[in-house]
Amino acid sequence: MILLHGFPDVWSGWHYQIPELAAAGFRVLAPNQRGYGRTDKPKGVAAYDIDQLAADVIALADSENASTFHLVGHDWGGLIAWRVAALFPERVRRLLILNAPHPGAFQGYLLRHPSQLCRSWYIGFFQCPWLPEAVLSARNYALLFRAVRSTSQPGVFDESDRRQFVSAWSQPGALAAMLNYYRAVVRRSPASLKRSVPVPTRILFGRQDPAEEPGLAEVSLQFCSQGSIRWIDEGAHWIQREAAETVTAEIIQTCSS
Repeated sequence: MILLHGFPDVWSGWHYQIPELAAAGFRVLAPNQRGYGRTDKPKGVAAYDIDQLAADVIALADSENASTFHLVGHDWGGLIAWRVAALFPERVRRLLILNAPHPGAFQGYLLRHPSQLCRSWYIGFFQCPWLPEAVLSARNYALLFRAVRSTSQPGVFDESDRRQFVSAWSQPGALAAMLNYYRAVVRRSPASLKRSVPVPTRILFGRQDPAEEPGLAEVSLQFCSQGSIRWIDEGAHWIQREAAETVTAEIIQTCSS
């Protein structure tokens, strides 16, 4: 089982799930994705194209001699997970997506729903050169951590989380690499992202997410031949932390069937 974190998280965002999944008998891999923490940080936006990020997941599975695997992704990790399952469906046994739209669904939804466009304003800001890096890293990454806390339920993130994040974000080149995910994906034609997913798919979505509307989950089902949604009523954006027991149980049940 491979767990993919999102922006601006790191591998340890799955710390509630990892021991429980291992106890349930799964071999669990939870990597820092390309550019995060101490991972390699290749130069240039093209190095963070979503197809390259998907290829990283396959390379990780190959390194473990895993011909097939279960795949779980949150936020940007969810977008990459969608892409892996679309490009390499023979490799993915079960797909679980946490608060992340299918990449082919996002732009069309934005055009039809101005309210989501307002929530996603930061994607446009991230396209600027150097300025987002300067703003987000100012005052020891205060604004970036504030964004994390503002998209979660109260009390989910504390000072120990902030220290761990800042340690990862402050690695040389890390913040630019993290933002390059957003810069690379807007360079893709929308049509190139619309490939459907034949893998059995379970979407878990927090209804209280201030960054993503529930409609994004619903429209993503159009790209699944075998898809369903589990709503997490009490969850905001970080449901693997906010509703850890529920999310873990869903993963185990889905991947054990």
